[in-house]
Amino acid sequence: MSVAPGEIVGLVGVNGAGKTTFLRMLAGILPPSSGRIEIDGLPLVGDAVEARARLAFVPDTPSLFDTLTVLEHMVFVAELYRVPDPGPRTDALLEQFELEAKRHAPAGSLSRGMRQKLAICCAFLHEPPALLLDEPLTGLDPPGRRRMNDAIVARAQAGSAVIVSSHQLEFVERLSTRFVIVHQGQVRLAGTLEQIRAGADDQSLEDVFLAATGAGDP
Repeated sequence: MSVAPGEIVGLVGVNGAGKTTFLRMLAGILPPSSGRIEIDGLPLVGDAVEARARLAFVPDTPSLFDTLTVLEHMVFVAELYRVPDPGPRTDALLEQFELEAKRHAPAGSLSRGMRQKLAICCAFLHEPPALLLDEPLTGLDPPGRRRMNDAIVARAQAGSAVIVSSHQLEFVERLSTRFVIVHQGQVRLAGTLEQIRAGADDQSLEDVFLAATGAGDP
């Protein structure tokens, strides 16, 4: 499969279907058992450093340093990815995700939702061509979820290829331009909502998902 710049692919499946494993392979954390992964035209095996510099992966549990402040995380990421003049973009992201008042707070003192927002800010800072998000709505309240939705769409409109994994099918259906339904480590259905609807004679992503995975069977 491939994901084009500006496209948002929704990755859905039951628990244990292989979604997180797939994202970790795309991020270069786990080696694929077969096949080839390229990020922005660069092979993840061989040019791993260059390829990984072109992606950002936000896991379902944010990987943060508890003793570093919010601002220190942003400075660290800016140096890691050699972001030129990161100050204005840092300020804009912290304001966008309502973390401005917490810029000097250590990550260990943040709520679950704020930690999620900080992880997203770090991922967005270097404007990666490829963006991988595993359960990005975890810990967010309704305004936070709406803000996250808008930010992901804006990132895609700016040219990123985005893959989003989430259990919240309504969010995925509203957000994504294409869908991949995985079950037991295999792709069961892939395509636009219209394409997968036509194959299953159902009207919502939830109906198609239940039919493809058998999750709704008694």
